[in-house]
Amino acid sequence: MLTAAIVAFWFATLLYSAATVLYAYHFLSKRRPYSWYATFLTGAGFLCHTASVGMRSVAEDGTRLDGPNQLILLAWALVLVYFVVEHLIKLKVYGTIAVPAATVLMVVSQLIGGRTAGSVSPLVENWKIGIHVALIVFANAGFILGALASLAYLVQERQLKGRKPSMLFKRLPSLANIDLLARRAIAFAFPAYTGGLLLGVVRAVETDPPGWWQDPRVMLAGLVWAVFAVYLGLHYGERASARTTASIALVGVVLVVVLAVIARTVPAGFHVFGI
Repeated sequence: MLTAAIVAFWFATLLYSAATVLYAYHFLSKRRPYSWYATFLTGAGFLCHTASVGMRSVAEDGTRLDGPNQLILLAWALVLVYFVVEHLIKLKVYGTIAVPAATVLMVVSQLIGGRTAGSVSPLVENWKIGIHVALIVFANAGFILGALASLAYLVQERQLKGRKPSMLFKRLPSLANIDLLARRAIAFAFPAYTGGLLLGVVRAVETDPPGWWQDPRVMLAGLVWAVFAVYLGLHYGERASARTTASIALVGVVLVVVLAVIARTVPAGFHVFGI
């Protein structure tokens, strides 16, 4: 079954790569058939991706949470979040961002090394850890998608104010639609992140390691939550401009990346994973 999982993984990567090319053609030409075929290939890739994750989990008696596999899970969550957000907003152009990002994550997962044989999967150890990790992965995918949309918003707004928009950004949706994507992606991700943090706190209280709340990973995760809480509060309360909230989203995703690096490179502390 492990061999079948590997084959399904590479099929998914190839399908995502082909979809990336078609999304690019659609973005440049605005021809609807390219969009349809791109969405079809993305869906087929997602099914292969899901099958690969499932078969590998069965073959290895659980989903391992080492560095490569976390990138694979993040790519899977990113495509799922993209489909959900696209269904809500009804704009195909965002596949041009999300699917290439997922493809890159799949390729990088294979470049940074294989899994450590015999390592213990947190999903096998405790169900709370499994759900905690799943929610955080889903939330990070939503945060990344929201941050990419926020970056596109800031770049397009700057070009429009300078009255020198490039041909590339002329093909993007309106600023209002880009801002809508960012807001909905982050609004979708935030409850998942909150639930993941709460489960992590419950598990920490159960095991009661000394000074767990002082762990830099825990404190940084709380900071990520606070930044995106401020983003949503300002956005839905209409207390800040879209440019300001877009900048906050970028700060939040930078903290997400910093947290991911610290979690895998700093050996001290009670919350160590992905090494």
